[in-house]
Amino acid sequence: MKNHHPAPLPEKFFQQPTIELAMALLGCLLIKETEEGIASGFIVETEAYIGPGDRAAHSFGNRRTKRTEVMFHEAGHVYTYTMHTHCLVNVVSGGIDEPEAVLIRALEPYCGVDLMYKRRGAKNERELSNGPGKLTKALGIGMEDYGRMFTNPPLYLAEGYRPAEISRGPRIGIENSGEAKDYPWRFWITGNRFVSKNKQGIKIR
Repeated sequence: MKNHHPAPLPEKFFQQPTIELAMALLGCLLIKETEEGIASGFIVETEAYIGPGDRAAHSFGNRRTKRTEVMFHEAGHVYTYTMHTHCLVNVVSGGIDEPEAVLIRALEPYCGVDLMYKRRGAKNERELSNGPGKLTKALGIGMEDYGRMFTNPPLYLAEGYRPAEISRGPRIGIENSGEAKDYPWRFWITGNRFVSKNKQGIKIR
């Protein structure tokens, strides 16, 4: 039943290596409770950012700023930041003082679709949440969620389904990050129509 969401994932789920977490998040349900109602979607695309050695990561070179501070905390924290006019949401990964994260890039809408249309003004369902800035707007995720844990409402992750196939390839929109732009650290559910960009990838399972 769509109005009943499963319990939040335990903290232990987030304590796996970042690449593995980026794959494990595929198929999980991202849920946001607001005064307007509840909206949720299955994660269909993620990108891993491996901290200090990754030129594309905000924490490259152990850069510790007001923005990146939460990345140095325990895995499972919410890392939101603003890019242009969009809010993007990440799952903090790695251990304490190992600033890594997984960007949630796209969702398949599940609950609260009418609310998503109202927030997004999209013309079709695919456009509601097939990008990192679109999905935050659709679910009502904002900078006020920074520093929360994904293990408790109002913003949390729950068990969803296990994808039949997963693909991997280079991350998107990081052209100025040297060799890091070619790392195959973007993961998506193969063939899912809500994936943000259908670039070439390799099926890995």
